[in-house]
Amino acid sequence: MSVSPTTSFGEPHYVPYVGEDLARSRAYVTTLGDLLLDAWDRYPERPALIFPDSQRTYSQLVANAMRIARGLRAMGVKPRDNVGILMPTSPALVEMLFGVALCGAVSVLINARFRSAELAYVIENADLVTLLTTDAIAEQVNFVERLNTALPQLASAKDAERLMLSAAPKLRNIVLFGMPQSGFVTQQRFDAGAERIAEVDVHRCRVSVCVRDPALILYTSGTTSQPKGCVLTHEAMVRTSIVLGKDRFRLTHEDKVWSPLPLFHIAATCPLIAVFAVGGCYISMGYFDPGVSLKLLRDHKVTLIFAPFVTFLQALAYHPDFKKTDLSSVKLMNSCFAAQPKSVGEIYRVAMPGTLQLGTYGMTEASGIVSTGHYGMDPELGYSRLGTALLGVEVRIADPQTNANVPTGERGEICLRGYSILSGYYRDAAKNAECFDTQGWFHTGDIGSLDENEHLMFHTRLKDMLKVGGENVAAAEIEAQLTKHPAVKLAQVVGIPDPKYTEVPAAYIELHPGLEVSEAELIELCRAETASYKVPRLVRFVTEWPMSASKIQKFQLRNRLIKELGLDQD
Repeated sequence: MSVSPTTSFGEPHYVPYVGEDLARSRAYVTTLGDLLLDAWDRYPERPALIFPDSQRTYSQLVANAMRIARGLRAMGVKPRDNVGILMPTSPALVEMLFGVALCGAVSVLINARFRSAELAYVIENADLVTLLTTDAIAEQVNFVERLNTALPQLASAKDAERLMLSAAPKLRNIVLFGMPQSGFVTQQRFDAGAERIAEVDVHRCRVSVCVRDPALILYTSGTTSQPKGCVLTHEAMVRTSIVLGKDRFRLTHEDKVWSPLPLFHIAATCPLIAVFAVGGCYISMGYFDPGVSLKLLRDHKVTLIFAPFVTFLQALAYHPDFKKTDLSSVKLMNSCFAAQPKSVGEIYRVAMPGTLQLGTYGMTEASGIVSTGHYGMDPELGYSRLGTALLGVEVRIADPQTNANVPTGERGEICLRGYSILSGYYRDAAKNAECFDTQGWFHTGDIGSLDENEHLMFHTRLKDMLKVGGENVAAAEIEAQLTKHPAVKLAQVVGIPDPKYTEVPAAYIELHPGLEVSEAELIELCRAETASYKVPRLVRFVTEWPMSASKIQKFQLRNRLIKELGLDQD
């Protein structure tokens, strides 16, 4: 691969990205349904999906997605209706996603970790007319039990195809793939309904959809409030994925992309669509297992790894098979080492010297990816920056108080504008008014900076800034200090209420297996090198983290301490 040399002083030689071949991004914008059919036209018998226990060619994927679309039509689903999908990561989830798209409806991908109260909220808030789910138990989660708790009237419903539930007045039916259960439409009835619907009916619905119509609604976990539904259009999802896959990653139909992320997460749906846009192969698994992952990477000669979160990166690196697994086929790795503990990046630098590491900044509200690296850049940038904006996406750094642009290199709020940005939060006019300014800029709530060559760096969340006695303190700064200790695998810092200073820092620590360090030692480590107001007042040790689909939920850590210490949340 072509890379630029570093300077003689070892500092990165910055290469601004302007698009080496703008024609690579010329691909038409279409709907999700048409995108899949186009890949099927070109590569019908090539593998589209590979899982440890099953795989699908494009022909098989289209046939199964069409069956889902016909069944949905039999259930009364019309174009632009909202259809929920509550499934573990699997080929079936992908078939449902594209089945919904083929009949012109909108997929609401529901986090499989949501509990009953969250499910009840999303089902009602998203105006679901139909919900697709399974009786399979995934990672100790029983969807049938959770749905019955979320919708108490479900089990006693007289007509499963025409539900009338006070908790979800627009919900007409829930289709259960698996054994029959009271209140659910059975798989047999769904399939029988599909047989009554002609494919031409599905195609009429498919071609009625516009590229600026909603394609997906994804609910992001809130910090203290309910999840927010991000409405993403077909153009937003397809164009973002095409620009990412063809322009930045230079994917072709011969590429195999592996990601351990759950498919109800934007960081999985985005690369999935990017792969399908070129007729390539997407490789994943029902639940993350580092040993199985390494075997998939080796056996299928994966060319791109998409695993930008530290939990996955550490699990792979510390697995006993990591050092003996041949990863030489991997050309690119979306790893975000600039935002990870330095020790993690160093492991991969040594283990995968021929792989170009890419930093990436993204979010659900921007259809997955805002910025990333590229071929031809100095490889050191993969360890220090999060890339440059995708073609057609505007990024500016604003003063959070005045909304004025800050000087180059200074920190401020990351603001975004362009085709990839959400249409708005579903049924949340107040949140939309808060996040979009009069010029159409979306205010992310993230603190970042742009250097002189427009390389982006994320620093922290606005709400991840602690206010200690009037001093602003970034949680990330304290976390970086704590991870200097060799026993610390991962550190997370939260603010807890304090009567004197308003807020003070507290730390949660996960240790490397077999290593130890005391609370007092870590506090002293911080005290020796940082100002006193930045020193954690207490440390708690954990072996598991409260997670959303891929991120640690700091608000849960904070709430634990508030409850433990008997503190007020005001």
